[in-house]
Amino acid sequence: MRGGSRVTQSLAVAICGLLTASAFAQQGAADGQWRAYSGDLGSTKYSPLAQINADNAAFLSMVWRRPAVDQSIARQSPRLRFSNSFRATPIMVDGVLFSTNGIGFVEAFDAGTGATVWIEEPLDDGPNRFAGSSTRGVAYWNDSDDARIFVQRGEYLMALDAETGSHFSDFGDNGRVHLSAALERGLTHAWSGAPTVIGDVVVVGHSTNDTFDSMTAGRGDVRAYDVRTGALRWVFHVVPHAGETGVETWENDSWQYTGHTSVWSLFSADPELGLLYMPTSSPTSDMYGGHRLGDNLFSQSIICVDAATGERVWHYQTVHHPLWDYDLAAAPVLMDIEVGGEPIKALAQVTKQGFLFVLDRTTGEPVWPIPEVAVPQSTVPGERTAATQPMPNRPPPFERQGATVDNLIDFTPELREEALEMFSHYTTGRLFTPPSIRDDSPGGNLGTIQLPGSQGGGNWHGAAFDPETQMFYVPSLTAPFVADIEPGDPEFTDLRYIKGTRLWMGGPQGLPLFKPPYGRITAYDMQAGEIEWQVANGEGPRNHPAIRHLNLPPLGNPGRAAPLLTKTLLFVGEGSPVMVGRSRIQPGQPIETAPSYAEPYFRAYDKQTGAVVAELELPAGTTGAPMTYMHEGRQYIVVAIGGLREVPEWIALSVPQ
Repeated sequence: MRGGSRVTQSLAVAICGLLTASAFAQQGAADGQWRAYSGDLGSTKYSPLAQINADNAAFLSMVWRRPAVDQSIARQSPRLRFSNSFRATPIMVDGVLFSTNGIGFVEAFDAGTGATVWIEEPLDDGPNRFAGSSTRGVAYWNDSDDARIFVQRGEYLMALDAETGSHFSDFGDNGRVHLSAALERGLTHAWSGAPTVIGDVVVVGHSTNDTFDSMTAGRGDVRAYDVRTGALRWVFHVVPHAGETGVETWENDSWQYTGHTSVWSLFSADPELGLLYMPTSSPTSDMYGGHRLGDNLFSQSIICVDAATGERVWHYQTVHHPLWDYDLAAAPVLMDIEVGGEPIKALAQVTKQGFLFVLDRTTGEPVWPIPEVAVPQSTVPGERTAATQPMPNRPPPFERQGATVDNLIDFTPELREEALEMFSHYTTGRLFTPPSIRDDSPGGNLGTIQLPGSQGGGNWHGAAFDPETQMFYVPSLTAPFVADIEPGDPEFTDLRYIKGTRLWMGGPQGLPLFKPPYGRITAYDMQAGEIEWQVANGEGPRNHPAIRHLNLPPLGNPGRAAPLLTKTLLFVGEGSPVMVGRSRIQPGQPIETAPSYAEPYFRAYDKQTGAVVAELELPAGTTGAPMTYMHEGRQYIVVAIGGLREVPEWIALSVPQ
């Protein structure tokens, strides 16, 4: 099967033997706790808690708040600087929250008050001992002897005592594993994700920079380490080596020098099956591939491996010969569903292109057909686009797809005419129209408008699954993007073409170019594979002077908003402008990016209808994924917030008792 699943027969038999009589094993956070980044290793972002419900959600308020970096660190390092893009989501175990802070150090704090329990101490001395950046979180492991918090910061993986925060000196080399030491071509390890513990291994990904200034780059291989000793247990080559599966998809031996293809975001895992699921990203370069012809496995693929050994079980490539920066940015969501009366252990992968790939997580086979569809071909010299791309028949896409005239805004005839005029300067077309060469001369082509762009529909904020109702909820954003390339200068690069301005694509008078909603939530019935409802998330630009008089309904805000699902409600913020930043339409014509009209609201939605049950204005927009737990008889929701001018922090919400 092209780019599809290949299952080792003996391992498949072993997996079948692991299936229990009950196909509907409970997923989600348990016992009122939140022991993993997304509530459980299946990334469901679900908790069965119900104390906060439709009757009292309107009374949600802040009950405590905590700075992104503890004041004790600030006092030791008065010149400390860190980003307002604060991405961390705490875990909660036995009344204590554990999380990376704004510089990547672990802090433990009381679940009821937010008061400090302990702060990780640096292993080095000197003025830069607190150097670091925000990551998404930590992992927890325990046995009868000890409980450990795993954190990756910069070049190191560390294990901390969950009770005291002290480093285990016998883990790695004097308390840490030097992750860069094992990387190829002098690559320095960095990652913004959260480690995953399954069984007795802790798994880490890798973030490579997006400069893509050479066809030769380091590879973002996935590595697993022993939870007790820090010893390397296995390595998975995301770009296959000689003799490995997939190497034939790199023509002219381009696997030898091509890099990246990392898991820069998050993993999922099934402890019952002993399987780990890895969503991968782009190879070098992300918009030109004339030097790496072929499908290029395992880029932009879901890879399933045996968690104990790293042996590949199956893979599914969602984009062949990637050119659109359609990384798999979100962790796959694991779910037990029933389709046509048959129980299926499934996996659902949201994608930037707005598709939802639903596969059997034991075999990698599609639950519903995913045909290979002919796509537009590149005219760039040296490039050879894949002839087809996989496009699921079911479920339907959750985002608007294709830079077409039909998708342009039509609020008023004047805006429509302006949109058409702007549109005429670009290469446009249906989904997977390839990047094009930018020509800044009068009347020249300014690149390809890509919809969805590389920042949306689905991104690292992921989705949420209800194991009781088999409903699946996907927040997404409509964010067009200009995919332009230009000839590479041989003095600076060995690439024939490099990426150009890579602009966010704005529209007439600062409005979006395409139709709303610009941020939306889609609810799927996973038994039928159909959309149950879809609503705009946020007001969007409905009060813009050019359209205010039309009294439009909510248009949605295109922010990165992570969901939180409970037995009673769906909680989603609007995201924060700090996570996207600013851009421009053309040189000398500055505009705000789409989130410029974002408001810092956190909403509770009815799970059955999508109606807003309650909304709370926060001090800033959400930057991390929310989580929930029960502590001393009270349910809390905690989320990281921050803004362009607002100081990042955690806030805890609850209702009066």
